[in-house]
Amino acid sequence: MIQVDKASLVYNDHGRDVYACRSIDLEVKDGEFLGILGPSGSGKSSLLYLMCGLKTPHEGQVLYRGRVVQAMDEQERASLRLNRFGFVFQYPYLLGYLSALENVLVAQPSGHRRAEAVALLESLGLGDKLHRLPHELSGGEKQRVCIARALLGGREVIFADEPTANLDHRNGVAVVETLVASRGTGSLVMVTHDPTMLEKADRVVTIADGELVQ
Repeated sequence: MIQVDKASLVYNDHGRDVYACRSIDLEVKDGEFLGILGPSGSGKSSLLYLMCGLKTPHEGQVLYRGRVVQAMDEQERASLRLNRFGFVFQYPYLLGYLSALENVLVAQPSGHRRAEAVALLESLGLGDKLHRLPHELSGGEKQRVCIARALLGGREVIFADEPTANLDHRNGVAVVETLVASRGTGSLVMVTHDPTMLEKADRVVTIADGELVQ
């Protein structure tokens, strides 16, 4: 589904080039749970952003179903992120003035997919909290709202960037189990520094200093 071909991402640090990712080759297969493991600052989040098109490689390329992502125009890339990819980040980004249900539907036309959004929240144990505001939800509940938003519309791949970092171990495991169980036939790419969160992964790669080491 996704192929990373000798891709590098470079940041400029006071006139010095620093490689966040260096010449990485990696692929994501249809339906697999791929874990990307590494310590803080290893480049794992940068790799995730390359894979999903949020960052453009300075060298090499990233392909989605055979098409070079950086060769797409901005409208095509935006459509890819909106309709094909789902995102769950370390912090549960929710709009404080919208309910849980409204936060799930925020990127959809008014009323569109409402029944699906309700069903997703109910399946995630939030059926009695559809109309709660974010400040009325626990950390784990907020993250489950984000998962519902990521899953809405049946995405082909979910990208999860340290989704358990701000949760205790029990809630972290619950979030991962929810992601695995709810993704359907889609792929899941998850970045984490905690190997215990990747016990259900089909494949795990390790990154250090911007390079795949295992």
